[in-house]
Amino acid sequence: MIDWIAVADADCAVPAAPPMTDLVRELSRALADPDPLIRDGAPYTVLATWIARGTIEESRRLELGDEMTARFDDPRTEARTFAPLVLDMLVRAGDFKAGWVDAFERWYPAERDLRGHDATLGWLHAVAHGADLLASFGRHPEVAPARMLNLAAARLTAPTDHVYDQLEDDRLARAIALVLTRTDLSEGEAVGWLDPIADRFGADRISTPVPAHISNCLRTLRLLHLLADRGVRPTSEQPAQPLAHRDAVKSGVATVLDRIVKR
Repeated sequence: MIDWIAVADADCAVPAAPPMTDLVRELSRALADPDPLIRDGAPYTVLATWIARGTIEESRRLELGDEMTARFDDPRTEARTFAPLVLDMLVRAGDFKAGWVDAFERWYPAERDLRGHDATLGWLHAVAHGADLLASFGRHPEVAPARMLNLAAARLTAPTDHVYDQLEDDRLARAIALVLTRTDLSEGEAVGWLDPIADRFGADRISTPVPAHISNCLRTLRLLHLLADRGVRPTSEQPAQPLAHRDAVKSGVATVLDRIVKR
């Protein structure tokens, strides 16, 4: 067993043994461990650093991505919800396979365990982790941005009794805004993904207490309206970027919000 804390403390220097294939295999297992101190601790730091630095060879990184897509079908919530984090590391480092998008598209709106945090398992964050990957795919040149916008709409309209409680709405709104910075989006694509949201929620009278799925949607769209107005930062170090078709997006979001809350 590798002491990953010691590896992280040594600036993620590669241990002399075992071979890299075995090291990555152990890190992959750690990123699905039910113990949050393992899953979200030093192994996460080491894997993210090695991927960013190109320490792991490309063929093994692609295999790792395939392992993560298979993990979307894992019976354990913590395994499923940390898979998009690893895929996001890979995509941001320049790795990509079309099958990863397909697998993510199947999982994201279908995930039912939307808890942000669990007292025993630690961070789960299916919506937030998925949102980060949605943003990376949505900005990738080989992925049609409208496809990821439609996926965001599918996540927002999926039935749930869980109210987002750990800023998942903010993460999803930011992801949508980042996709909407794509300059190759048509105006119709930039606002068309809102139609199923309006159709799903606009015809219903809002009861009290407000249903979880409607609360999640309202809060996400409200922040998106703000980001459309002010722009969105890809990272905290970068300046805000404007959304394509800014005024149309603001108008479209406002119209949907009005339709949902109208009595």
